[in-house]
Amino acid sequence: MQTVETLNEGLKRAYTVTITSKDIDARVEKEVAAIAPQVRMPGFRPGKVPANLVKKMHGESLQRDALNNSIQDGIQKLIADNKLRPAMQPSVELDEGFEFGKDAEVKVELEVLPEIAAPSIEGLKLERLTVEVADAQVDEAAGRIATQQGALEEHAASHKAKDGDTLTIDFVGKIDGEAFEGGSAEDVKLKIGSGQFIPGFEEQLTGVKKGDEKTITVTFPEDYGAAHLAGKEATFDITVKAILDADKPKLDDDFAKSLGLEGLDQLKELLKGQIEQEHNGLTRTYMKRKLLDQLAAAHDFDVPPSMVEAEFNQIWAQLQHEASHEEDPEAALKEMEAEKEDYRAIAVRRVRLGLLLSEIGQAHGVVVSDQEMNRLIMQAAQQYSPQDRERFVQYVRQDPMAAAQLRAPLYEDKVVDFLFEKAEITDRAVSREELEAAIEAEDGDLKPHVHGPDCDHDHDHDHGEKPKAKKAASKKKAADAEQAAAAGEAEAPAKKAPAKKAAKKDEAVAEEAVAEDKPKAKKAPAKKAAAKAE
Repeated sequence: MQTVETLNEGLKRAYTVTITSKDIDARVEKEVAAIAPQVRMPGFRPGKVPANLVKKMHGESLQRDALNNSIQDGIQKLIADNKLRPAMQPSVELDEGFEFGKDAEVKVELEVLPEIAAPSIEGLKLERLTVEVADAQVDEAAGRIATQQGALEEHAASHKAKDGDTLTIDFVGKIDGEAFEGGSAEDVKLKIGSGQFIPGFEEQLTGVKKGDEKTITVTFPEDYGAAHLAGKEATFDITVKAILDADKPKLDDDFAKSLGLEGLDQLKELLKGQIEQEHNGLTRTYMKRKLLDQLAAAHDFDVPPSMVEAEFNQIWAQLQHEASHEEDPEAALKEMEAEKEDYRAIAVRRVRLGLLLSEIGQAHGVVVSDQEMNRLIMQAAQQYSPQDRERFVQYVRQDPMAAAQLRAPLYEDKVVDFLFEKAEITDRAVSREELEAAIEAEDGDLKPHVHGPDCDHDHDHDHGEKPKAKKAASKKKAADAEQAAAAGEAEAPAKKAPAKKAAKKDEAVAEEAVAEDKPKAKKAPAKKAAAKAE
């Protein structure tokens, strides 16, 4: 094999690799010798088929395999001999005029990773914004859960039901004076104004009090799901058993026990722990962004254009997806186009920071252990059906690229944690609102495109935050206290198909409570896509 360098400009390299026909033929002969004992042919004993006949039968495929293997080995030798660190998979082009029996001339083009001087990690200074969990926050979170579960205090007996109140009622539905199947139910919770029952049903309960008995008349819609009721007039004899105050959730030990907990104190402790985790996550986000800002300011080097282009394409695709969901997609896309170069600069920053973090990690021995990797694989496998999990595990263990993709986010986090340990950190207590505002002021910083020490650089990374419209964590608005009033138990008044709503489940709180209190991101126009401030 002969190699000639044809380009050495910046991070770009190009070579012409010549693989001799003698080398290719030798590989063919070696393969023929390997498969001959397994070849079966009429008239010959097993393993005694002459090599020339084996070559005649399989020569074309053997030649192709030999050529491909020779090219792959040649590229690997080229990389090793020249101590190259490819940024992406090399481009390989076989001379169009190649014919078997002649030498193969291959053009190889690639970009290499830059030589980065030992990254400086001295003098890093960070501020850690901390938020104390107030009792009021815990009570508010518990109250939202209670409201969603329908655990509300009753209004006074003299209270007249109004829009937004939740009633506990019994009812019996009749057509032509006869009760019909599916038209009766007991202890149904119905929120006035929710629209969950057929038109006219809820409105006629405005003004009732606890203990009232009332008969209302409604007409089922023409398109009602039950054909025997569609378009028919019906009466419902209703008994009002309670009127619940949505503004006063019932927080007591009985409610907590209904969630499978020991009591209210345990519920509040679990909620406090979750809120603390949320605060810690916000604090880490803020610190990480400040850390990346310092690293970016202290280091500047050329980055491979191919990596930048791949990163930019990923950013752009996501922004296009977000813009398609805006009220005016065309206007959002037009605004994006005007700022296209800003987003390209973001891609450059991401790639540079990713390479920098990778160098820091390798220089200081940051690794993802086998035990950590196994845990990552098993966690990722949970998203698949039981019958597909084992296949996924085998796939990741056998495919280095898939393993690198899975490992990358954890590797990045470990490098960041290492840098946190080296930094001089000062603490400052703030409110949650102040912390959220500080993060929002960063305008949605992008995470770097980090390559672990064993990454082959030839795949897309998904390391957490993606470019997105400017967002900041905020408290989840209190969910509507409405509980779908036993629609499945009472066919008649239900507006939609039977489906009683259940609260979202969370492992931390008896599989029921805490998930309803997680913060969600504020939505903002796509034009403020992530890291614009970069």
